Amino acid sequence: MVLRLSGNRHRLRHRFFTLGAKPLPNKMYSVTRGQKTPSDQIIEVQSLTKKYGQTTVVDAITFGVGHGEIFSLLGPNGAGKTTTIKMLTTLALITSGKATVAGFDVAENPAAVRGCIGLVPQELTADNELNGMENLRLIAKIYHLPDDQARARSQEMLSLVDLESSSDKKVGTYSGGMRRRLQLAMGLIHSPKILFLDEPTLGLDIQTRSKLHEYIQRLNREQGLTIFMTTHYLEEAETLSDKIIIIDEGKVKETGSPSELKERRGSQILTLEVSDGSRDLTGFLQGVQDIAGVTTTVPGTYKMRVSKVENAIPLIVDEVTKRGLKIVDLSLTKPSLDQVFLEITGHSLRDSEGSTSQQRPQMPPESKK
Repeated sequence: MVLRLSGNRHRLRHRFFTLGAKPLPNKMYSVTRGQKTPSDQIIEVQSLTKKYGQTTVVDAITFGVGHGEIFSLLGPNGAGKTTTIKMLTTLALITSGKATVAGFDVAENPAAVRGCIGLVPQELTADNELNGMENLRLIAKIYHLPDDQARARSQEMLSLVDLESSSDKKVGTYSGGMRRRLQLAMGLIHSPKILFLDEPTLGLDIQTRSKLHEYIQRLNREQGLTIFMTTHYLEEAETLSDKIIIIDEGKVKETGSPSELKERRGSQILTLEVSDGSRDLTGFLQGVQDIAGVTTTVPGTYKMRVSKVENAIPLIVDEVTKRGLKIVDLSLTKPSLDQVFLEITGHSLRDSEGSTSQQRPQMPPESKK
């Protein structure tokens, strides 16, 4: 195969060799394959901080990612998600703190880190003038895969993301969803131990997003691949993640699995319907401990947040009975991740999208080592 190279090749290479990092040697980092870190954490972050001038973008965050986990960094635009992923993938210098990836110190051994990670950035980096197969072969060449291995691996990745029939078409003719799928294949071409996905489904329609979710889950389930993902889609984080960190204004606000976060921080919604709608219970319900946010849109039906169900429900049942009313319906709804986010940060993630993006500071280019 003759590999055509256009002016965008530099942009492709920049993903891997930015910040003055040394190119990978003429062989893969075989020592990283299957290597175990001393702890159960394949990524360890301690007091990680990033400042641009006087602006603190990431503020002393600490967390760990276990082997084989799907880990999500959840937060609004401007929260520090992309900056965090850039530091962990050696694309941004660390101001202070420490991070290790697959047992390698990110600041002290960035080349080794790059040898065992894959990165799918927000921006589309594939060369429009090359076809799908050629883009994959180019990335394989950057990672110094032998020609026969590069050819086989490229074919395997095209099959994984359902692009075999379009492999000979220029990427400039691809739809947005096809380009995202190709980006995923490019990040996997060298069989990384950890895959970093920065807003992988940003701007995609629901069907394409669902398809990418399937690929991610399949990679994790069948290959045990550790996946570190940033997102501001609540349903995406809840569907895919083993562990979630909620980050806002550069700070870690809460950590846990989706179910743990909802049980720990989210209030359940209690719906009460009584037989006589003419007798208003709003005042009574507002006075019950562990009850908040009482609303009623239909006479006799009330919705409220309840933090301790075991305390509140017996009091409500007793009082309603004493007042000679019958309970028609009493039901609980588990909290959503959006409710958890609202309780932790004080604002809805969806509501914050429009405002925070306007406030994101302009970041100067990194100085090279």
